[in-house]
Amino acid sequence: MKMTRKQTVGENLLYVMVWAAIILVPVLNSQMMSELHISFENVLIAWRQIAPYFIIFIIHNSVLAPRLMLRRKYKTYLLCDLALIIAVFWLVNIYEEHLTDRFLPHGDPEAFDAYRKASFSNLEMYWNVVLGFFMTGANTGIKLIYQSMRDEQQMEELKRQNLEAEMDYLKYQINPHFFMNTLNNIHALIDIDTEYAKNAVIELSKMMRYVLYESGHEIISLNRDIQFVQNYIGLMRIRYTDAVDIRVEYPHDLPPQISIPPLLLIVFVENAFKHGVSYSKPSFIHLRIDYADGKVVSTIGNSLHSPQAEKHNAGIGLENVRKRLSLIYGPKNYSLDIEETKETYTVKLVIPTLNA
Repeated sequence: MKMTRKQTVGENLLYVMVWAAIILVPVLNSQMMSELHISFENVLIAWRQIAPYFIIFIIHNSVLAPRLMLRRKYKTYLLCDLALIIAVFWLVNIYEEHLTDRFLPHGDPEAFDAYRKASFSNLEMYWNVVLGFFMTGANTGIKLIYQSMRDEQQMEELKRQNLEAEMDYLKYQINPHFFMNTLNNIHALIDIDTEYAKNAVIELSKMMRYVLYESGHEIISLNRDIQFVQNYIGLMRIRYTDAVDIRVEYPHDLPPQISIPPLLLIVFVENAFKHGVSYSKPSFIHLRIDYADGKVVSTIGNSLHSPQAEKHNAGIGLENVRKRLSLIYGPKNYSLDIEETKETYTVKLVIPTLNA
């Protein structure tokens, strides 16, 4: 992922900057002490003493931390880290003893100066181990911070993929039987009212175009989504007589930039038709959409003829919608309320608009 690569580059750049600063400190210190020129001998001595720590860092950063610590093999990591530090400074200590045997027994200043220039450390063994352990600990802390950032980014990516998957599911969740029944109705209309049948085919094609192409966007104009709902309702009217009271109310002066996630409203409308209409009893479906103060309020009520079916449907379709809403807005930035009586079922959705 692009963001993960950027974080890896950022982490490595941080290490380069830190070590560049450590390497430059002896140069700056030498310049400040001598005032007139840089003592390259002192700089080289300081760099030799930094070298064991740099070797430990390279091995720890490239091998121990990614292969053990980040894979949660903590005990093995701690033992290997400690073993690495002790091994490096044990070798340094052996080298120091060799230098001691070579230069210091002579007891003259030149031999001591030669020993000082060739030495890799002027600290006791335990101090080197403590400092080395502190350095690898700092390296571990930085890696954990960047790993946490990468994990968070991956979680966001998984959420985005999950949202897209749910969007695809909802896209094809619109009842295929609706399209089949509508085509059958249109076929029956051809001999009765040819012009009406032609218009129905056009409306159906608009709906299919929206579902297949436009609904793939993250957000869509509220006006466009309302138009889709109207197309849906218009085609559903073919199946029912005027005895079914169907009303749709919405502002006709909505700014085009007001946007919402696609295919949210249609779920509630489809539920209302599926479980709110009876061929033998008076039925109604009332949809009202309002916009004010940056929020869209959608209220859809329908007659209730099959409570168990409605509850079952709510458990499937509305739960899916809740998941989508939580992913898009967060769990507290929207409201979805359901009110049920013996004869009516009402769903009220309040969501903030999204920037187009």
